[in-house]
Amino acid sequence: MGRLLGLDYGDKTIGVAISDTLNITAQSLEVIKRPNEESIKKSVARLKEIIIEYEVCKIILGYPKNMDNTVGLRAEKTTEFKERLHRNFKSMSIILWDERLSTIAVERGLYDEKLNRQKRKEVVDKLAAAYILQGYLDSKYKK
Repeated sequence: MGRLLGLDYGDKTIGVAISDTLNITAQSLEVIKRPNEESIKKSVARLKEIIIEYEVCKIILGYPKNMDNTVGLRAEKTTEFKERLHRNFKSMSIILWDERLSTIAVERGLYDEKLNRQKRKEVVDKLAAAYILQGYLDSKYKK
């Protein structure tokens, strides 16, 4: 059994988190930056390196549905990204995970820690990825 990879896909960044070897806890790993949404090849190449290095068996991709449970533009772009991941990692299971309020929860926690705006901006995406992945991991242990 391999590790799980958590992703928070955004317009210009992808927050990345990884599970521990027992798939109990999530740790933030890094933020993959790209100059614009279309320049995704390098991001996918970096994800491939991470998947190999950490022996990842499954990807948990944050799915940003609207608060009323509808699918908006950001969720549609996330679905397109999921399809791209499937094309690049054919044997990898990729799960869309409801991420509503994950970024808000992370930002609130960072605000409580009295971090300045620039510091919060630097870490929010990878922490959101860890929040998403931890939510998925926790759901597996509640059964």
